Amino acid sequence: MKKDPQFELPIARLSLKTHHFAFELGRAFFEQFDPKGEFIADGNLHADITLDKTERVITITSHIKGTVRLTCDRSLDEYDHPLDVTNTLLVRYGDEPKELDDDVLQITSETLSLDIAQHLYDYIGLALPMKKLHPRFQNEADDDPDATTKLIFSTRPQGEGPDDDEPADPRWAALKNLN
Repeated sequence: MKKDPQFELPIARLSLKTHHFAFELGRAFFEQFDPKGEFIADGNLHADITLDKTERVITITSHIKGTVRLTCDRSLDEYDHPLDVTNTLLVRYGDEPKELDDDVLQITSETLSLDIAQHLYDYIGLALPMKKLHPRFQNEADDDPDATTKLIFSTRPQGEGPDDDEPADPRWAALKNLN
């Protein structure tokens, strides 16, 4: 993945106050991470970034809104999925650069800029549904009470083995009589 300098926040040059940035996220952005478009084919998103810099901590709040082009799991049709997500990233100063948690980074005082492209991509990916259904199928699943399927699992064929009332081991029968 090649880095796009557009997503580098110049944190060393910023004063101790709140700053605002805006980014447009489209096909070129998603191709940086997924050149074949297997996860997210395309998108039309707007990211508003609010960076609040203090002496010890930088708080980066991102609000991403728009649509992403997904492929339906049922019909393989492409559709636009609406997206509206807000996340916060805390950046603190320390001895060495490392990721302390999913939403907490540590950087050194010599760090000049911070690349947020990967974080934006991760926020978008985490906001997507696990089951990607075209809107015409989503309405069917929500409205039909019989649409719920039950999975029944059994390790033995039906009709074989002991009944549920009779324990498999006679020692359990003795325990059942203790009531």
